[in-house]
Amino acid sequence: MPLARSSATARRYAAPLAWAWALLIAYATLFPFSDWSWPPGATLLDLMRLPWPRWYDRFDIASNVVAYAPLGAAIALRASSAADRPGWRAVGIATAGAALLSYALEFGQQFLAARVPSLLDTTANTLGALLGAALCVLAARLGWLQRLAAEGDRWLLTTGATGPLLLALWPVALLFPVPVPLGLGQLGPHLREVALDVLVDLPGQQGLLVWLEEPGARMTVTPFFTALVAAVGLGGTCAMAFACTRPGWRRLIVVALALVMAVLGSSLSALLSFGPQHAWSWAGPGVWPGLVLAAALACLLIGIRPIVATALGLMALAALVTAVSLAPVDPYFAQNLQSWEVGRFIRFHGLVQWLSWLWPYAALVWLLGRLKALGG
Repeated sequence: MPLARSSATARRYAAPLAWAWALLIAYATLFPFSDWSWPPGATLLDLMRLPWPRWYDRFDIASNVVAYAPLGAAIALRASSAADRPGWRAVGIATAGAALLSYALEFGQQFLAARVPSLLDTTANTLGALLGAALCVLAARLGWLQRLAAEGDRWLLTTGATGPLLLALWPVALLFPVPVPLGLGQLGPHLREVALDVLVDLPGQQGLLVWLEEPGARMTVTPFFTALVAAVGLGGTCAMAFACTRPGWRRLIVVALALVMAVLGSSLSALLSFGPQHAWSWAGPGVWPGLVLAAALACLLIGIRPIVATALGLMALAALVTAVSLAPVDPYFAQNLQSWEVGRFIRFHGLVQWLSWLWPYAALVWLLGRLKALGG
């Protein structure tokens, strides 16, 4: 593939990735978006001078560096011209842009009672963006970006960046605790809470209130139910991947990668919540049969057309969100949530929570658009 074409392919994905990553960083930095107030006795000049912390956490520093590295790489790639490889000018643009974003967000934290702004965080963020941009330049100079873009054209259909981006976010969404393995999209309990608040004072709604208050009593998490959720969770993701990849042997690698990401994401979630000794606690009865069944069926369907894969993905993910909405909440799940809400993961709690809740619905919207495009 010519250099110009492969560079254009890489840049096509860089812009949406940079915007999406910046929005995710902003959400994680300003979460929980409540209790906004001007710090007592502080002037604007005082707020503009970010404080240097008296103590620091190595985990926080490392996470700040890692969080901004992809942003720096994406901005550097996008800042390069269509015919040129990323250079040091692009590194400067990426580093400066990321530094300004970090400073603005840390400045915004001054008005949030639950957050602690820090000049150290901005320094770590800027360093992460610099490293990410420099690695992008190095990869371009060595030809890795061009080869990666060319290989992407051989694997992917012309579907834009949204589908691949959603697939890349799927393992991240799995990090948030779920009531059933791979059970993303648990909006049902929260929507029920909203409905209960609205209906509680209305007359004649007693029967509906009882029905809304105890949905878990009508469903028991059996090994069969667990296997079903795991199967449609993995199968729906594989079908979505098939909708934007070319039929053939490459899809076998897609299935294997999806299975590995499902296992790693679920294990890492349990590890972060309960410790290394409980990394496999999520793999209860029914999980492995469901995963193996979904992977086997996906392997048998590697030759299906993208429009068929899209339809199968819609059905699988619709079944997933329906099943998850009926799953009861057990005490271990509540304990898992608490460890994220009050522990060191509070910074990522809101971000990963929304990814976990909304990912299947975003995927359904993308699949509907893909089905319309293929059918038209």
